[in-house]
Amino acid sequence: MAVTGRVRAGIIDVHAHWLPRELLSLPPGLYETPPHPATQLVPLRPGMLTAGGTSTALMADGTVLPLQFGFTTTDDNAVRRVLEDRTEEFTERLRTLEGCVEYHLKAAQDEDALLRQILQESDEARGLNEEIRSGNGSPELPLALGELVSQEVQARQDQLAAGVLDALRRFARDERSSQATGNDFLSVSFLVERDNEKSFLSAEKDLAKELGEDFSLRLHGPLPAYSFV
Repeated sequence: MAVTGRVRAGIIDVHAHWLPRELLSLPPGLYETPPHPATQLVPLRPGMLTAGGTSTALMADGTVLPLQFGFTTTDDNAVRRVLEDRTEEFTERLRTLEGCVEYHLKAAQDEDALLRQILQESDEARGLNEEIRSGNGSPELPLALGELVSQEVQARQDQLAAGVLDALRRFARDERSSQATGNDFLSVSFLVERDNEKSFLSAEKDLAKELGEDFSLRLHGPLPAYSFV
């Protein structure tokens, strides 16, 4: 048997957003004649938070409470019940996120540049590498060099990540780090107040210049504050 449902991707306060009803995901009568305080909260259709222009307009007009994985209900009356039952929770989160947007930053360093740096700055690593290249070393030397380089990479990346965070967190209200993947040494989301947005962006730009061409800083935003819901 096929199962159908209503998928919701976020919530706004209609008192702060004046948008046409067709852009919203509303149970009948919810927008026009709110019968309950909870009905100031309105669910958004999934496309609203993925279409860049609409999403930007929403965030400029007021606070958006995104639902990281969305939620599915059986019908519009179920949507109404969710909003009514969790009014205080949703309203509190909207107030917490008021006037803020999310920026997500990923950072990586060129692997070859990092390896060159380690061989230049670590006497032990450089010595092991020279012994291996001479052909006179023990067969165990490559393993020893690999372990040493791995430790150096981790230590240096931890230090780099801490430096990036220290440079940017002063411009953010909050931050959420996640597991970096691939060649990245940092994956972090910042909750930035609109009043600090220009300062944050300027600081990120200055940091990218300071780190140089061997580094890649990829900043995504402004976004609905998915990481802080």
